[in-house]
Amino acid sequence: MSSLVNIEIKVNGVVRQRAVEPRTTLVDFIREQLGLTGTHVGCEHGICGACSVMLDGDPVRSCCMFAVQADGSEVTTVEGLAPRGCLSKIQDAFCETHALQCGYCTPGMLVACHALVEKTPQPNEDQIRDAIGGNICRCTGYQQIVDAVKLATTPGYEPKGNPVARAADPGNTSIRGEQRG
Repeated sequence: MSSLVNIEIKVNGVVRQRAVEPRTTLVDFIREQLGLTGTHVGCEHGICGACSVMLDGDPVRSCCMFAVQADGSEVTTVEGLAPRGCLSKIQDAFCETHALQCGYCTPGMLVACHALVEKTPQPNEDQIRDAIGGNICRCTGYQQIVDAVKLATTPGYEPKGNPVARAADPGNTSIRGEQRG
């Protein structure tokens, strides 16, 4: 049995202190100890990108690093990309461009796209493709994801708002903003 190691990680703006086994991966720490299940476990070999989170602003594969390696760092998961109950511009643009199909790769894709846009506010198509190159998507063919980032970074683009809240508003509008009949 391993002895526990005390760690302190700022996750989505909140300092979290826990005692973990040294062999606990960052993705398991995030999902099991913090209950943030938006970060997906895919291949567990660092190939698919489904487990991507931002570590001090850079995208990393959380299945390939131990939680103790993130001690003293800042981690942003998909849940931390926008205020609770809202969507970020990129998340909204993913909805608008149909950049999500089955959704399994989406958290990792969103993290990769956010990391890119934080460093390059108006990326070109090659930069976008390079940024998402480490994330595998079997459904979309990637073009809708590229289109979403281009839309989100277009000057003047404003998110349509939380589609869940809009859809729940009786008699108001559909997810796409069309008047319901």
